[in-house]
Amino acid sequence: MISIITINYNNHLGLECTVESVQNQTYTNFEHIIIDGGSADGSKEYLESQNDKINYWISEPDNGIYNAMNKGIKVAKGEYLFFLNSGDDFVNSKALQSIAQSLSGEDIIYFNINQVSNFRKVKVKQVPSELSFSYLYHDLPPHQSTFIKKKLFNDYGNYDESLKIVADWK
Repeated sequence: MISIITINYNNHLGLECTVESVQNQTYTNFEHIIIDGGSADGSKEYLESQNDKINYWISEPDNGIYNAMNKGIKVAKGEYLFFLNSGDDFVNSKALQSIAQSLSGEDIIYFNINQVSNFRKVKVKQVPSELSFSYLYHDLPPHQSTFIKKKLFNDYGNYDESLKIVADWK
């Protein structure tokens, strides 16, 4: 099973886009977890209206992005964790089906990603076929295209919440 973790804060329209994209997937062996940071823009009310379609959600103040991601990791039940944040979506309804066929037991599996600006495809972000220290020093595979075994978080710990922007790199 895949755990899709979505974090959100005051991005109601982006959250709707993400939830719709997840709900439209043909592949169904996943859980969708949404961690909202206590939004005041209607996000909580939207989540309440989708309660029967979302496996787990919470709306409460948090201490930032990595605290929210760690909350999602804590409740996730899937073998692989996937962070699809509010405003992000799948390229089509069969994307997760295609990805699931590639989950071959590796600890981390990642893919290229379409980068979008103002709802227009800007470019494809290419990731290398093998991760190197040099690549990781300068860049990371995007969260929106990286599947990480939950076991890694259990073995090595969650995101360092004392870091505001580079905890995923650490």
